[in-house]
Amino acid sequence: MNKNKDSLRGIPELFMAVSIILLLLHIYFYFYPVFSGWGWDASIINQVLIRLVKTDFFDRVYYSKGMALILLFLSILGSPARKSPGMSIWITIGIIGIGLEFYLCSMDLVPDWDHVGKLRFVLYSLATFIGWMLIHFGTTSLLRRFRLPWSNDDVFGRRRAGFPQEQALLASDFSLHLPGVYKWKDRKRKSWINLINPRRGILIMGSPGSGKSWFIIEPLIRQIIEKQFALFVYDFKYDTLTKIVRAHFQANKHLYPPNTQFYSINFSDLSRSHRCNVLEVPTLDYLSDALAASRTILLSMNKTWVNKQGDFFIESPINFVAALIWYLRKYKDGIYCTLPHVIELAKTPYDKLFVLLGKEPEIATLIDPFIQAYANKSHEMLDAQISSAKIPLGRLSSPDLYYILTGDDLSLDINNPSAPKIFCLGGDPSRIEALAPVISLYIDRMSRICNKPGRYPCAFVCDEFGTIRAYNMATIVATGRSNNIIPILAVQDVTQLRMQYSNEEADTLLNISGNFFCGQVGGATARWVSERFPKILQERSSFTASSTDSAVSTSQQWEATVTQATVATLSSGEFLGITADEPGRELELKTFHAKIIRNEKEMRFEELPVLQLVDAVVLQEQYIRVKRDIENLVNEELGSIAKDASD
Repeated sequence: MNKNKDSLRGIPELFMAVSIILLLLHIYFYFYPVFSGWGWDASIINQVLIRLVKTDFFDRVYYSKGMALILLFLSILGSPARKSPGMSIWITIGIIGIGLEFYLCSMDLVPDWDHVGKLRFVLYSLATFIGWMLIHFGTTSLLRRFRLPWSNDDVFGRRRAGFPQEQALLASDFSLHLPGVYKWKDRKRKSWINLINPRRGILIMGSPGSGKSWFIIEPLIRQIIEKQFALFVYDFKYDTLTKIVRAHFQANKHLYPPNTQFYSINFSDLSRSHRCNVLEVPTLDYLSDALAASRTILLSMNKTWVNKQGDFFIESPINFVAALIWYLRKYKDGIYCTLPHVIELAKTPYDKLFVLLGKEPEIATLIDPFIQAYANKSHEMLDAQISSAKIPLGRLSSPDLYYILTGDDLSLDINNPSAPKIFCLGGDPSRIEALAPVISLYIDRMSRICNKPGRYPCAFVCDEFGTIRAYNMATIVATGRSNNIIPILAVQDVTQLRMQYSNEEADTLLNISGNFFCGQVGGATARWVSERFPKILQERSSFTASSTDSAVSTSQQWEATVTQATVATLSSGEFLGITADEPGRELELKTFHAKIIRNEKEMRFEELPVLQLVDAVVLQEQYIRVKRDIENLVNEELGSIAKDASD
């Protein structure tokens, strides 16, 4: 092996030697009278020249001189790279230019055979060899600045990074697809991110501006509607996604069942909003449903409670609100079973409230501790328990919320086979703290209702999922596949998710999602993403250079496919992740790191229609009506109880 290397290193030196010999023969041929006069001619050299002359090689002066220059360049190109002297590139080019001028212009000094002089010989020889040496020095210095395969101009290793990715479009009944471009082996290639089984959950992470909505969520929404799925969309920045959903639904409405309708709820423009009772009676089949609704409301309003579930002063207000919900569910078949009525019922004085609740045997176990505390005159503890529920509920006491939450324009069974729905729920970034409990309750209740067998295929798209608390979505991700539900959750990073959920709950959501995308993130999220990728076998070259020699050694080693630095420096629209397959359609290339291409045609998104004019008078009337409903309920029930006691 070493002999082969030594022989290869000798080739450039051979070219240089031949170049010098050719120049000497060139001068000897054209200035032969001078050499002959000095007695420096040699019979061996003459025999060589006679053979070369027969090839017409010396017919023109630039033939042999040009060939010598070509051999010089070949010797320089084949020489190993050595340490650069650090000379300016312009000085280097200037040296090459001067060398070429000496080397080429000296041909004007070539004499004819009648005027051969020693002065011409000396000048020509000096100019030729000075030019040759300047060209050699300048070209060598210049080439040292060129990028070599092992050079260090790729300081971040981007050209060496990357891995093979899926380039074919793999389609199925539920599959979703995103086109992209990725780089591997210093070449750009087209790819397809094939979500063969999106029902296993799609988790999207990325900091603000990374392109989660534009490059992923919006194209997926279009494809879901084109596949005629029922759809729920949480539009955090209402009405950005809502307009898109409505436009795509209008374009594909003829493909859906005849009874499919579009609905939109928002808390900013009530004239364009539908109304929906989030505690509608048909969806509250068991007391556990009331407990789940109560837990969702209170934990979304008290983030510090998330990691204290099970504590006495956490579970007490949850049980109290659940008792109120279930009482209204049982009263006259739930005529007043709405969240606003629950809020107003919670304001009832203890002496009246406990009498009413004590009449309902199904909630006896929930309210008995409160009744006992009241009977024992433990008012301080009782106030602490109930105030923990009344204070958060009081924040929801507003005319706009009462108006939306007491209507019946739609039900939450969006995947009802007889009447599928396209439902958009709008948020408001400026009021997210106030609206998060209600939005969380909508999503949590809907996910429980829809996750049943024999329903119409549907999808849940929750943009900025980290701003709400709907823990039942974890159940959708875990079990919704068998019920043809596609859950798509978008968060900014792991820390945002853990602000709303306990560490265990957040880890569950992160780990059970079969498909995930990640844009630019940093910190713990970048580390978590990097660890999910398998390691890859990479070839690494080590280059050692000195002023006299250089050496390159190559080795292979297992390295991280995606580093934390890679995740933290992604550009907008650039995502990496892992896709999931399904039995019978196994994917060999599940990982991807690509720039997603959005190539769909732009659509015209019209303003949402006005459903009915809603002004302050309408809101105030509904607000007062709810209060009167509870007043009438309390008076009527207490009167009935008093009458029964007197009899």
